[in-house]
Amino acid sequence: MAETQEKKLLNKRYQLEDYLEKGGMATVYRGRDLMLERDVAIKLLREDYSRDPAFRERFRQEAKAAANLSHSNIVTVYDFGFDEDHLFIVMEYVPGTDLNSLIKKKGRYSLEEGVPLVIQACKGLGYAHRAGLVHCDIKPHNFLVTPDKRLKVTDFGIARALASIHADEEADVVWGSPQYFSPEQAAGNAPSPASDVYSMGVILYQMFTGQLPFDSKNAADLAKDHQVKQPQPPIELNPKIPPALNEIMLKVLSKEPSARYRTADQLGRVLLTFAASPAIAQVEAYSKPADKRRTGPLSKPNADTWAAPQTDWVAVGLALLAALAVGGLLPFWMWVYITFNPPIP
Repeated sequence: MAETQEKKLLNKRYQLEDYLEKGGMATVYRGRDLMLERDVAIKLLREDYSRDPAFRERFRQEAKAAANLSHSNIVTVYDFGFDEDHLFIVMEYVPGTDLNSLIKKKGRYSLEEGVPLVIQACKGLGYAHRAGLVHCDIKPHNFLVTPDKRLKVTDFGIARALASIHADEEADVVWGSPQYFSPEQAAGNAPSPASDVYSMGVILYQMFTGQLPFDSKNAADLAKDHQVKQPQPPIELNPKIPPALNEIMLKVLSKEPSARYRTADQLGRVLLTFAASPAIAQVEAYSKPADKRRTGPLSKPNADTWAAPQTDWVAVGLALLAALAVGGLLPFWMWVYITFNPPIP
Protein backbone atom coordinates (compact mmCIF):
# COMPACT_ATOMS: atom_id res chain seq x y z
CA MET A 1 0.00 0.00 0.00
CA ALA A 2 2.93 2.32 0.57
CA GLU A 3 3.80 2.17 -3.10
CA THR A 4 0.27 3.30 -3.95
CA GLN A 5 0.79 6.44 -1.87
CA GLU A 6 4.12 7.20 -3.55
CA LYS A 7 2.85 6.73 -7.12
CA LYS A 8 -0.73 7.82 -7.50
CA LEU A 9 -0.66 8.86 -11.15
CA LEU A 10 1.18 7.41 -14.15
CA ASN A 11 1.91 9.59 -17.18
CA LYS A 12 -0.70 12.07 -15.94
CA ARG A 13 -3.43 9.69 -17.08
CA TYR A 14 -3.68 6.48 -15.06
CA GLN A 15 -4.79 6.77 -11.46
CA LEU A 16 -3.65 3.99 -9.12
CA GLU A 17 -6.45 3.03 -6.79
CA ASP A 18 -6.75 -0.37 -5.12
CA TYR A 19 -3.85 -2.76 -4.58
CA LEU A 20 -4.75 -6.18 -6.02
CA GLU A 21 -1.71 -8.44 -5.76
CA LYS A 22 2.07 -8.60 -5.80
CA GLY A 23 4.09 -11.19 -7.71
CA GLY A 24 7.75 -11.88 -8.26
CA MET A 25 8.07 -9.46 -11.14
CA ALA A 26 5.22 -6.95 -10.78
CA THR A 27 2.55 -5.40 -8.60
CA VAL A 28 -1.02 -5.16 -9.87
CA TYR A 29 -3.51 -2.40 -9.07
CA ARG A 30 -7.02 -1.57 -10.04
CA GLY A 31 -6.77 1.85 -11.62
CA ARG A 32 -8.69 4.50 -13.49
CA ASP A 33 -8.06 5.79 -16.99
CA LEU A 34 -8.81 9.49 -16.47
CA MET A 35 -8.90 10.22 -20.18
CA LEU A 36 -11.41 7.52 -21.18
CA GLU A 37 -13.06 7.38 -17.73
CA ARG A 38 -12.96 3.61 -17.30
CA ASP A 39 -11.59 1.15 -14.79
CA VAL A 40 -8.38 -0.62 -15.79
CA ALA A 41 -5.85 -3.03 -14.34
CA ILE A 42 -2.33 -1.62 -14.07
CA LYS A 43 0.72 -3.81 -13.68
CA LEU A 44 3.88 -2.08 -12.41
CA LEU A 45 7.04 -4.02 -13.09
CA ARG A 46 9.93 -4.19 -10.64
CA GLU A 47 12.33 -1.26 -10.80
CA ASP A 48 15.38 -3.46 -11.48
CA TYR A 49 13.65 -4.79 -14.59
CA SER A 50 12.46 -1.35 -15.58
CA ARG A 51 15.96 0.17 -15.47
CA ASP A 52 17.36 -2.27 -18.05
CA PRO A 53 17.29 -0.61 -21.54
CA ALA A 54 17.34 -3.96 -23.37
CA PHE A 55 14.43 -5.20 -21.30
CA ARG A 56 12.47 -1.99 -21.84
CA GLU A 57 12.77 -2.39 -25.60
CA ARG A 58 11.83 -6.07 -25.51
CA PHE A 59 8.94 -5.28 -23.21
CA ARG A 60 7.71 -2.63 -25.62
CA GLN A 61 7.80 -5.12 -28.52
CA GLU A 62 6.00 -7.84 -26.60
CA ALA A 63 3.38 -5.47 -25.16
CA LYS A 64 2.71 -4.15 -28.65
CA ALA A 65 2.20 -7.69 -29.97
CA ALA A 66 -0.09 -8.54 -27.05
CA ALA A 67 -2.11 -5.36 -27.64
CA ASN A 68 -2.95 -6.65 -31.12
CA LEU A 69 -4.75 -9.67 -29.65
CA SER A 70 -8.50 -9.16 -29.58
CA HIS A 71 -10.46 -12.13 -28.25
CA SER A 72 -13.21 -12.61 -25.68
CA ASN A 73 -11.04 -15.09 -23.75
CA ILE A 74 -7.93 -12.87 -23.63
CA VAL A 75 -7.42 -9.90 -21.32
CA THR A 76 -7.08 -6.89 -23.63
CA VAL A 77 -3.92 -4.79 -23.40
CA TYR A 78 -4.78 -1.09 -23.68
CA ASP A 79 -1.47 0.71 -23.21
CA PHE A 80 2.07 0.46 -21.86
CA GLY A 81 4.70 2.99 -20.88
CA PHE A 82 7.49 4.14 -18.59
CA ASP A 83 7.10 6.61 -15.76
CA GLU A 84 9.45 7.47 -12.87
CA ASP A 85 11.65 4.39 -13.24
CA HIS A 86 8.69 2.04 -13.63
CA LEU A 87 7.56 0.13 -16.68
CA PHE A 88 3.84 -0.39 -16.62
CA ILE A 89 1.17 -2.07 -18.70
CA VAL A 90 -2.50 -1.08 -18.72
CA MET A 91 -5.05 -3.83 -19.28
CA GLU A 92 -8.74 -4.56 -19.24
CA TYR A 93 -10.01 -4.79 -15.69
CA VAL A 94 -11.61 -8.19 -15.15
CA PRO A 95 -13.66 -8.56 -11.96
CA GLY A 96 -13.26 -12.05 -10.62
CA THR A 97 -10.73 -14.49 -9.23
CA ASP A 98 -7.68 -16.20 -10.67
CA LEU A 99 -8.03 -19.92 -11.33
CA ASN A 100 -5.23 -20.78 -8.89
CA SER A 101 -7.23 -19.36 -5.98
CA LEU A 102 -10.34 -21.22 -7.15
CA ILE A 103 -8.48 -24.53 -7.34
CA LYS A 104 -7.17 -24.02 -3.82
CA LYS A 105 -10.67 -23.25 -2.60
CA LYS A 106 -12.38 -26.18 -4.37
CA GLY A 107 -9.62 -28.74 -4.03
CA ARG A 108 -10.89 -30.54 -7.13
CA TYR A 109 -13.14 -29.45 -9.98
CA SER A 110 -16.08 -31.46 -11.24
CA LEU A 111 -16.06 -32.24 -14.96
CA GLU A 112 -19.18 -30.16 -15.52
CA GLU A 113 -17.52 -27.08 -14.02
CA GLY A 114 -13.95 -27.58 -15.13
CA VAL A 115 -14.12 -28.70 -18.76
CA PRO A 116 -15.92 -25.53 -20.00
CA LEU A 117 -13.27 -23.35 -18.34
CA VAL A 118 -10.42 -25.24 -20.00
CA ILE A 119 -12.20 -25.04 -23.37
CA GLN A 120 -12.40 -21.26 -22.98
CA ALA A 121 -8.70 -21.09 -22.13
CA CYS A 122 -7.95 -23.13 -25.27
CA LYS A 123 -10.02 -20.74 -27.36
CA GLY A 124 -8.05 -17.72 -26.21
CA LEU A 125 -4.69 -19.45 -26.30
CA GLY A 126 -5.43 -21.00 -29.69
CA TYR A 127 -6.23 -17.56 -31.10
CA ALA A 128 -2.83 -16.33 -29.92
CA HIS A 129 -1.11 -19.37 -31.43
CA ARG A 130 -2.73 -18.61 -34.80
CA ALA A 131 -1.36 -15.07 -34.47
CA GLY A 132 2.13 -16.49 -33.95
CA LEU A 133 2.40 -15.82 -30.21
CA VAL A 134 3.45 -18.34 -27.56
CA HIS A 135 2.49 -17.42 -24.02
CA CYS A 136 5.45 -19.21 -22.32
CA ASP A 137 4.00 -18.90 -18.81
CA ILE A 138 0.69 -20.75 -18.79
CA LYS A 139 -0.42 -21.36 -15.21
CA PRO A 140 -3.73 -21.01 -13.31
CA HIS A 141 -2.50 -17.70 -11.84
CA ASN A 142 -2.79 -16.23 -15.37
CA PHE A 143 -6.40 -17.35 -15.89
CA LEU A 144 -9.03 -14.94 -14.56
CA VAL A 145 -12.55 -16.27 -13.97
CA THR A 146 -15.49 -13.86 -13.67
CA PRO A 147 -18.56 -14.49 -11.50
CA ASP A 148 -20.49 -15.58 -14.61
CA LYS A 149 -17.80 -18.22 -15.40
CA ARG A 150 -16.10 -16.35 -18.23
CA LEU A 151 -12.39 -17.18 -18.38
CA LYS A 152 -9.73 -14.81 -19.72
CA VAL A 153 -6.02 -15.46 -20.24
CA THR A 154 -3.66 -12.70 -19.15
CA ASP A 155 0.05 -11.76 -19.20
CA PHE A 156 0.83 -12.46 -22.84
CA GLY A 157 4.33 -11.32 -23.72
CA ILE A 158 5.70 -10.61 -20.26
CA ALA A 159 7.42 -13.98 -19.87
CA ARG A 160 8.96 -13.62 -23.34
CA ALA A 161 10.20 -10.14 -22.47
CA LEU A 162 11.81 -11.45 -19.29
CA ALA A 163 13.88 -13.85 -21.40
CA SER A 164 15.92 -10.87 -22.63
CA ILE A 165 17.27 -9.75 -19.23
CA HIS A 166 20.71 -10.35 -17.76
CA ALA A 167 22.16 -13.83 -17.63
CA ASP A 168 22.33 -13.68 -13.85
CA GLU A 169 18.57 -13.06 -13.76
CA GLU A 170 17.62 -15.88 -16.13
CA ALA A 171 17.03 -18.35 -13.31
CA ASP A 172 14.20 -16.13 -12.09
CA VAL A 173 12.69 -16.25 -15.56
CA VAL A 174 13.00 -19.98 -16.16
CA TRP A 175 11.79 -20.90 -12.71
CA GLY A 176 9.01 -18.37 -12.38
CA SER A 177 6.42 -21.17 -12.71
CA PRO A 178 8.40 -24.44 -12.62
CA GLN A 179 5.41 -26.63 -11.76
CA TYR A 180 3.82 -25.80 -15.13
CA PHE A 181 6.85 -25.63 -17.43
CA SER A 182 7.13 -28.04 -20.37
CA PRO A 183 10.09 -30.45 -20.58
CA GLU A 184 11.68 -28.40 -23.37
CA GLN A 185 11.40 -25.20 -21.35
CA ALA A 186 12.82 -26.96 -18.30
CA ALA A 187 15.77 -28.00 -20.48
CA GLY A 188 16.33 -24.37 -21.54
CA ASN A 189 15.05 -24.82 -25.10
CA ALA A 190 12.81 -22.44 -27.03
CA PRO A 191 9.09 -22.92 -26.35
CA SER A 192 6.47 -23.58 -29.02
CA PRO A 193 2.65 -23.71 -29.01
CA ALA A 194 3.00 -27.35 -27.92
CA SER A 195 4.81 -26.06 -24.81
CA ASP A 196 1.74 -24.04 -23.85
CA VAL A 197 -0.34 -27.17 -24.48
CA TYR A 198 1.81 -29.14 -22.01
CA SER A 199 1.25 -26.45 -19.40
CA MET A 200 -2.48 -26.73 -20.08
CA GLY A 201 -2.12 -30.44 -19.38
CA VAL A 202 -0.62 -29.71 -15.97
CA ILE A 203 -3.57 -27.44 -15.21
CA LEU A 204 -6.06 -30.12 -16.34
CA TYR A 205 -4.32 -32.64 -14.08
CA GLN A 206 -4.43 -30.25 -11.14
CA MET A 207 -8.06 -29.27 -11.67
CA PHE A 208 -9.42 -32.81 -11.79
CA THR A 209 -7.09 -34.67 -9.40
CA GLY A 210 -6.52 -31.93 -6.84
CA GLN A 211 -2.73 -32.17 -7.12
CA LEU A 212 0.12 -31.43 -9.51
CA PRO A 213 1.68 -34.21 -11.61
CA PHE A 214 5.12 -33.22 -10.25
CA ASP A 215 5.69 -31.26 -7.08
CA SER A 216 9.34 -31.54 -6.04
CA LYS A 217 10.73 -29.11 -3.51
CA ASN A 218 13.30 -27.41 -5.74
CA ALA A 219 13.61 -26.23 -9.34
CA ALA A 220 16.31 -28.72 -10.37
CA ASP A 221 14.22 -31.71 -9.26
CA LEU A 222 11.16 -30.32 -11.00
CA ALA A 223 13.14 -29.86 -14.21
CA LYS A 224 14.24 -33.48 -14.09
CA ASP A 225 10.73 -34.70 -13.30
CA HIS A 226 9.21 -32.85 -16.25
CA GLN A 227 11.87 -34.24 -18.57
CA VAL A 228 12.03 -37.91 -17.52
CA LYS A 229 9.38 -38.88 -14.96
CA GLN A 230 5.99 -40.21 -16.00
CA PRO A 231 3.00 -38.77 -14.14
CA GLN A 232 0.71 -41.05 -12.20
CA PRO A 233 -2.39 -41.71 -14.33
CA PRO A 234 -4.97 -39.17 -13.17
CA ILE A 235 -7.71 -41.80 -13.12
CA GLU A 236 -5.85 -43.49 -10.24
CA LEU A 237 -6.14 -40.31 -8.19
CA ASN A 238 -9.74 -39.60 -9.15
CA PRO A 239 -11.77 -42.63 -10.31
CA LYS A 240 -14.52 -40.27 -11.53
CA ILE A 241 -12.28 -39.21 -14.43
CA PRO A 242 -13.53 -41.05 -17.55
CA PRO A 243 -10.93 -43.16 -19.42
CA ALA A 244 -11.25 -40.88 -22.45
CA LEU A 245 -10.26 -37.79 -20.44
CA ASN A 246 -7.49 -39.76 -18.72
CA GLU A 247 -6.09 -40.56 -22.17
CA ILE A 248 -6.32 -36.94 -23.28
CA MET A 249 -4.47 -35.71 -20.19
CA LEU A 250 -1.65 -38.25 -20.53
CA LYS A 251 -1.23 -37.39 -24.22
CA VAL A 252 -1.00 -33.69 -23.43
CA LEU A 253 1.69 -34.46 -20.82
CA SER A 254 3.88 -36.34 -23.30
CA LYS A 255 7.57 -35.53 -23.00
CA GLU A 256 8.01 -35.00 -26.75
CA PRO A 257 6.20 -31.97 -28.23
CA SER A 258 5.34 -33.96 -31.37
CA ALA A 259 3.40 -36.48 -29.28
CA ARG A 260 1.05 -33.81 -27.88
CA TYR A 261 -1.57 -31.74 -29.62
CA ARG A 262 0.38 -29.11 -31.53
CA THR A 263 -1.79 -26.12 -30.61
CA ALA A 264 -4.39 -25.15 -28.05
CA ASP A 265 -6.99 -25.16 -30.85
CA GLN A 266 -6.47 -28.90 -31.32
CA LEU A 267 -6.76 -29.58 -27.59
CA GLY A 268 -9.89 -27.43 -27.40
CA ARG A 269 -11.59 -29.33 -30.24
CA VAL A 270 -10.83 -32.66 -28.56
CA LEU A 271 -12.30 -31.41 -25.29
CA LEU A 272 -15.41 -30.14 -27.10
CA THR A 273 -15.89 -33.60 -28.57
CA PHE A 274 -15.40 -35.13 -25.15
CA ALA A 275 -17.87 -32.68 -23.57
CA ALA A 276 -20.49 -33.67 -26.16
CA SER A 277 -20.05 -37.39 -25.58
CA PRO A 278 -21.89 -39.59 -23.06
CA ALA A 279 -18.67 -39.67 -20.99
CA ILE A 280 -19.68 -36.38 -19.38
CA ALA A 281 -22.99 -34.81 -18.48
CA GLN A 282 -24.19 -32.18 -20.92
CA VAL A 283 -22.16 -28.98 -20.61
CA GLU A 284 -24.60 -26.22 -21.35
CA ALA A 285 -23.53 -23.61 -23.91
CA TYR A 286 -20.23 -25.35 -24.63
CA SER A 287 -21.22 -28.71 -26.10
CA LYS A 288 -22.47 -29.17 -29.66
CA PRO A 289 -26.20 -29.10 -30.52
CA ALA A 290 -28.00 -32.33 -29.71
CA ASP A 291 -28.42 -33.33 -33.36
CA LYS A 292 -24.67 -33.00 -33.95
CA ARG A 293 -23.35 -34.65 -30.82
CA ARG A 294 -21.23 -37.75 -31.18
CA THR A 295 -22.56 -40.67 -29.23
CA GLY A 296 -19.83 -43.16 -30.09
CA PRO A 297 -16.27 -43.46 -28.77
CA LEU A 298 -14.28 -40.29 -28.29
CA SER A 299 -12.67 -39.28 -31.55
CA LYS A 300 -10.12 -36.60 -32.32
CA PRO A 301 -10.36 -34.26 -35.31
CA ASN A 302 -7.29 -34.18 -37.53
CA ALA A 303 -4.80 -37.00 -38.02
CA ASP A 304 -4.60 -38.86 -34.72
CA THR A 305 -6.95 -41.81 -34.23
CA TRP A 306 -8.96 -41.96 -31.02
CA ALA A 307 -11.71 -44.46 -31.97
CA ALA A 308 -11.11 -48.06 -32.99
CA PRO A 309 -11.43 -48.55 -36.77
CA GLN A 310 -14.96 -49.57 -37.82
CA THR A 311 -15.68 -52.45 -40.26
CA ASP A 312 -17.11 -51.17 -43.56
CA TRP A 313 -19.85 -53.75 -44.09
CA VAL A 314 -21.04 -52.12 -47.31
CA ALA A 315 -17.62 -52.59 -48.85
CA VAL A 316 -17.51 -56.18 -47.61
CA GLY A 317 -20.90 -56.91 -49.16
CA LEU A 318 -19.91 -55.46 -52.50
CA ALA A 319 -16.74 -57.52 -52.48
CA LEU A 320 -18.75 -60.71 -51.84
CA LEU A 321 -21.18 -59.90 -54.65
CA ALA A 322 -18.29 -59.30 -57.00
CA ALA A 323 -16.75 -62.62 -56.02
CA LEU A 324 -20.06 -64.46 -56.57
CA ALA A 325 -20.55 -62.76 -59.92
CA VAL A 326 -17.10 -63.74 -61.11
CA GLY A 327 -17.54 -67.28 -59.78
CA GLY A 328 -20.92 -67.66 -61.52
CA LEU A 329 -19.49 -66.57 -64.88
CA LEU A 330 -16.51 -68.89 -64.70
CA PRO A 331 -18.29 -71.97 -66.27
CA PHE A 332 -19.59 -69.75 -69.10
CA TRP A 333 -16.12 -68.47 -69.95
CA MET A 334 -14.75 -72.04 -69.85
CA TRP A 335 -17.44 -73.17 -72.36
CA VAL A 336 -16.57 -70.26 -74.71
CA TYR A 337 -12.89 -71.12 -74.53
CA ILE A 338 -13.45 -74.83 -75.25
CA THR A 339 -15.84 -74.01 -78.13
CA PHE A 340 -13.28 -71.90 -79.98
CA ASN A 341 -10.30 -73.94 -78.86
CA PRO A 342 -11.43 -77.57 -79.01
CA PRO A 343 -9.01 -80.10 -77.58
CA ILE A 344 -6.81 -81.84 -80.12
CA PRO A 345 -7.93 -85.50 -80.55
